[in-house]
Parts: sequence; C-alpha cells; structure tokens
Amino acid sequence: MRKLVFALFLFSFSFSKAQAPEKWSSSEIYNQIKKLNFLGSVLYIAAHPDDENTRLISYFSNEKNARTAYLSLTRGDGGQNLIGPELREQLGLIRTQELLAARRIDGGQQFFTRANDFGYSKAPSETLEIWNKDEVLSDVVWIIRKFRPDVIINRFDHRTPGSTHGHHTSSAILSVEAFDLAGSKNAYEDQLEYLSPYQPKRLFFNTSPWFYGGDEAFKSADKSNFINFDTGTYFPLRGISNTEIASISRSQHRSQGFGSTGSRGEQMEYLELLKGDLPSKDSGIFEGIDTSWNRVKGGEEIERILSQVEKNFDFANPSKSLSELMEAYELIQELEDEHWKETKTEQIKDIIYACSGLYLEAVAEKPAITPSEELKVELEAINRSEENIVLNSIELTPNNSILNPDVVLQNNKGWGNKMTFKIPETANYTTPYWLEETGSMGIYTVKEQKLRGLPETPLNTKATFKLSIKDVNISFEKPVVYKFNDNVYGETYKNFEIVPPVDLKFEEDVLIFNTAEPKEISILVTSKRADLTGDLNLNVGAGWKVEPIKTNFSIAQSGGSENLKFKITPPEGQNETRLEPKATINGKVYDQHLIEINYDHIPDQNLIRSASLKLVKLDIKKKGQNIAYIEGAGDVVPESLVQIGYTVTRISPSTITPGLLNNYDAVVLGIRALNIQDGLKYKQDILHDYVKQGGTMIVQYNTNRGLVVNNISPFNLSLSRDRVTDENAEVTFLAPEHAILNTPNKLTRNDFKGWVQERGLYFPGTWDENFTPILSMHDQGESPKNGSLLVAEYGKGHYIYTGISFFRQFPEAVPGAFRLFANLISIGK
Repeated sequence: MRKLVFALFLFSFSFSKAQAPEKWSSSEIYNQIKKLNFLGSVLYIAAHPDDENTRLISYFSNEKNARTAYLSLTRGDGGQNLIGPELREQLGLIRTQELLAARRIDGGQQFFTRANDFGYSKAPSETLEIWNKDEVLSDVVWIIRKFRPDVIINRFDHRTPGSTHGHHTSSAILSVEAFDLAGSKNAYEDQLEYLSPYQPKRLFFNTSPWFYGGDEAFKSADKSNFINFDTGTYFPLRGISNTEIASISRSQHRSQGFGSTGSRGEQMEYLELLKGDLPSKDSGIFEGIDTSWNRVKGGEEIERILSQVEKNFDFANPSKSLSELMEAYELIQELEDEHWKETKTEQIKDIIYACSGLYLEAVAEKPAITPSEELKVELEAINRSEENIVLNSIELTPNNSILNPDVVLQNNKGWGNKMTFKIPETANYTTPYWLEETGSMGIYTVKEQKLRGLPETPLNTKATFKLSIKDVNISFEKPVVYKFNDNVYGETYKNFEIVPPVDLKFEEDVLIFNTAEPKEISILVTSKRADLTGDLNLNVGAGWKVEPIKTNFSIAQSGGSENLKFKITPPEGQNETRLEPKATINGKVYDQHLIEINYDHIPDQNLIRSASLKLVKLDIKKKGQNIAYIEGAGDVVPESLVQIGYTVTRISPSTITPGLLNNYDAVVLGIRALNIQDGLKYKQDILHDYVKQGGTMIVQYNTNRGLVVNNISPFNLSLSRDRVTDENAEVTFLAPEHAILNTPNKLTRNDFKGWVQERGLYFPGTWDENFTPILSMHDQGESPKNGSLLVAEYGKGHYIYTGISFFRQFPEAVPGAFRLFANLISIGK
C-alpha cells in the first residue's frame, strides 16, 4: 500500500530509466499557476549532494510558491557508494542524478560549481586552496547573477572553521563573499558579457540545535537575530504534508543510504540573519520585497489576467484557462526585463502545454546514433482539449530537418509522421560536459562560461514543435528519446545518445602482474554502426611487450562485437604504464570507451572516456590462497585480490558455518559490512571462533553509528571518527619488527608513496591491550592517530581491524597497499 501511495504522489515526476514525459494532474497545474503568479526567489547553498535541507526547499517551493534552487558546490565525487562500485567521477554522475530526482519531487532547481569533491577536508583553508578559491567563488557569483535570488540561505556556518567538514564551511564562506560581489560591476567583469550585476536582499544561516550541541544549549541561545517558522504544512490538494515530500526527496540519495521516513505535524526551522535587514517574525523572509508582477515594468496587466486564471481555474477542465493564458503569454513576450521574461515564459509554456492536454513526442528507432549517420524519428502530436490547435512545423536539431504539416489538431485526434534524422559529422558525443576535459584534483575544466553551473549537458538532440493556439504562435522543445515495451514494466524510456562509431572496452581497469609471466588480455570492440572495419593498434610504455602490436576487425551488424586477444609481458622490476588502444576507421582514429551506469532510481548515464588499461608490475609475495569475502557497501577489493593471485569466494552471512570457514585461509569483511549486513549479528560468534581455531579475520572500516553488532571484535574495540585525509601524510611504524611489516613483504616508507585521496577513515579510538597498533599517522597540526591498523592474537589465529582505505587504493593499483594487504592475509602462515 505504501508503494501505491508513493507512486500516486509521484505520478507527475519521472524517475525511471530515462526522462519519461511529465503528466500533470489538475491540482499540479493549479499549483504551477500559483507559482507563475509569484515573483520571489530563494537560493540554498551547501557543499555536497545530500547537504540540502529538503524541508526548506519544498516549503519555499510548494507553500510559498517561490522559485527555489539548491546550489551544491560539488557533485559528491569524493564520497562512498552504498549501492555499487562506482567512485570518483562515476559516483558524481550518480549523485548528480539523485539530486535532480530530489528536485523533481520537492519542486526546486539544481545548480553546481566546478569544484571537485576531492574527499574529506578538515579545514576550509585546505579546501579553498585545492579548489582554487577564486575560480569557485566566480561560479557562485555567476549562479547568483543568473538565478537572481531575493534571499540566499546557507546550510553551514562560515564562522566555525575546523568544526566540520572543510567543504561545508567553505561553502558558507564563499556564499558570504559572493553575496556582496554579485552586485559589483567590478567583480568578475568577464561575466558581464552575458549577465548583469545583481544584489540579493538578505543572507541567512539555516541554524538548528545541532549547531549548538543540543536542544538545551539552543534554548538558551540569543535568538534576537533569528526568524523561525513551521514547515510542517499540509497540502490538501496533494494529500501529503511538506515534511513527507521532503522525506521522499531526501530518500533519492540512495547511494549515500539516506532513506528517510516521512513525518507529520509541526516542524520548526530557524534562520539567522547574516546580511540585509531582519524581517519581522510574522512576515517571513520576503518582507519588504515585491514578489508580485508589479516588480516588473508591464507586469500589472499580466497579474490581473493570471489572478483571474487562478480564481476561475476549472479542475475538471483546465483548458478553459487557455484564452487568458495565451493572452498573458503574449504580454510576457513584450517584457523588457529579460530575466523575468525568460523565467516566466518557461513557466507559462509548461502550464499551457498541460492545460491543453498536448502530448508531443519524437521517438528514435534505436537508442544511439553515430555522427554522420541517419535514422528515422517517429513523431506524435495530440491535442486533448476542445481548443483547435494548429501544428505548423517540426524541426529536428542538430541537423535542422524541417517538416511542415500545417494541420489542425482536433480534440483527441492523434497525428503522426516520420522524419529522417541525420546527425552531422561534427556533432558532439553525449557525455557530461564537465568531464570532457581533464581537470585538477580540486576543480573541473569547463571553458565555456554558459555551461558553468548547469546540472547536465544541455539537450543537443531535440524536436521543436511550432504551434498556434488562439492564433498565437508558440513552440515546445522535446528531447528525441528512445522507448520500447518491456514485458514486465511496459512502456520504458531510454536516453537517446550520440556515440562514437566504435567502443573499445577492456575487461578491467587495471591489470596487475606479480610475476614475470605474460598474461592474456582481451579488448571488446563493439560497433555502433553497420559494416564497420578497421585496424586496432596498442600503444604501451617502454619495457612492456605486446603481441600482436596491430590487428584488424570487421563487424557487420550495429551492436555487434569482436573480442580481440593480446599477450602482455611485463618488464623486470616494479613498473607501471598505460596500455592505450587506437582504432583506425576510414583514416580517422578513435580511442573511446563508453561507460554505462544503470540504476533503477535514476536515468541511465553514459560517460565517454579515452580507453586505457593500467598495467602494473608489482614486487609482491604472498602466503595463503583461499579467501572468503563478505561484501559490504561496495568496493572492488575482491577483484583486486584475484588480480594478485588469490582465489576469492564471496559468501553471504546466511551461509556462514564453522565447516564453511574452515576452507579459507582468511575471511575478509568489505567496507561497512558491520553497518549494513544485518545477518552478521547472528554470525559473530562463529567468525570469532574461526579466528580462535587458527584463522585470520580482516575487518575493513565501519562507521560507529548504525553497527549491527554489539561487539565487533573478540576484544574491546571502540570506533571513533578519526581519519587522515592527507594521502601523503607521514606514516610511522609503531611495531617495526611485527610480521605484518616484514612477512612475506618487507615494507618500507616507500610503500606509502603514491596513495590517493586519503590514508584512512573511522579509525578505532580505544582498544584492548591485546591489540598491537602497527602504524601511526596524522594530518598536519593534529595528534598522532595510532588506530589505523590493529592486530590481535586470539587463540591460534589473528583478528585484524583496519580503517586504511584499501578500497580507494586498489582501483588505482597503489603498490604499497597491495603489499600491505598481502601481509595481512599471510600473517601466521
């Protein structure tokens, strides 16, 4: 029943494999009309996806009818992923789409800066240095000038550096500075080619008892500079409260495990004024700001008309409002204020489309096409109102093919036709704009100013339907889509993509050699068009040998593939290089690989990158062979251990028995397994007894909140939030003679060079004397952290707990991380 209610509420929102057409109910149309008649804007600013307060975004959007947007400075690339193995840029793609899904539910808009989430930062000074403060600040100013908010609300406090994530504090620091700079004609003058300076009216900090350490401290805090209000509004037309909408919105952050249960009743929010004048307690944040059409020259008549539309709206027949809506639409086109003209044109067109019962669609005959190729596009147009609407023309972009049907769309009489869609040879591939060029650790490279801030690459394959309603010309842009009938799910949409003619895919991202023996690799060459022939060359670094260097391929069918085999021989000694394939087709060279990200809760995502395989020759020895791996929140540790010669078997907690574990040299728990694997609460005794009988158990990091077991080890062990975020932090050997640092690999400080993003996280804070701490490390200015790697003898075996981020090091083939982990598995053997 809960799923049914959820589905009914979200019927007008698309959250399937691709963006299905929105279909508004009468109540949704009415809500949009009220928003059309309100000219106030709010911008909420924080650092990451999932930082936003969805209660406030939904409240201002749905209760106050304000244009409301969330500016997330980053796309969350540096976080962890609870639903799959994707990290870094691929995780950023997932979290971008999760934010867009959240905004479709709570009614907000979404923006980003170019800042790259490089991982946890303990100080804003570090964050702003890595990000390049001036560049990210310019993006915040750009978005303020573009969105033109009356009010800005910060999620975090700019006055508390060091008390929270450095990205958090930095988002507030940048917001405070941008508030003043956005209105200055002397700040970021290059932007003024496209936008005018704009000064917001008020800046607030969205405070709460959490920032004061609890309810008691908050009660006694000076609130003379605060305003507060109840966001627990109930919406009868929707049958749901604001807080319930906010919970559904928040629950879109699935990759971060932020499923949220809806609440009902009063929910107070508090805003502390930072800049501007303090509004009275009762009037709200827009006091003294004209949010009516009177703020725009020529808006008085528009307001009169739209007030009548709102007053006389017929829920049973929304098309009765078309005459007045078209009259208001014409007046909006005459506005001198370009900002409000553009904003309100977009809003009223959506309302006109919904009131008329229009359905316009352009469906491609296949899901992808290559430049210079052509295909058929099926067009559909239907008017489900009593108003005769004329379909004048349809234009396909990017090749500008035009069809001029010049037909009257009568009530519920469908019209259809087909067009040939030829993609220009110069057309851009479908891929995220911020990943097209190589960026830095702290910021993405986006040279085109107009792209900065956008959540996605602008639509580049679309159909423009030009119509006449009430003798007024109006056009609607619709994406070219691909859809098919799924036997289980029915009508299913997929994104229509422009892709390279050939896709070059390795079986893995990294190939590790721990001996001088050659390995066979395969490259899957997939054709994206029919009758594809060409040559494939492999480029590799000095000392590595590839056989053959060159081969050819011939693929008859679009979508067909050939699996080409090569033998790779590594050089002597530790070494690494990149193996780069180059496919030559009709004299043109291609090196792309198409990465597809598929989850049910977001549209499918394509990422086109240069194909390459990292080859690593390691100087590594190991003892033991068979490993049982209990998966946690998603990592590639099992695959990485296979690469260095181990036999890894994934086991689920339900299958754990003493007899099963006796088959393995070590049992390894994946990251956060003790947070998410409920079945482990019943298996701890068996696992610990396995250690007692001579086994090795390696537990990777968990968080101290939400553990499914009371005792995570045979001895007392308490987790903290200690972490070392500097991947280059000095590592000291606390037990230099211990076997873990010496057998079978003699580790040195060189093994801790070349690490990525961090050393580790959520280290134990206190532990039993039976544990031996192996390593000490710390970030600059902090006390030593000795809990990153703890080893205890228990009975005949060894229990090991580690917060070292092996899950980040293994995908990058960091040699020292592999050598250390091999020693963990080898202990006692």
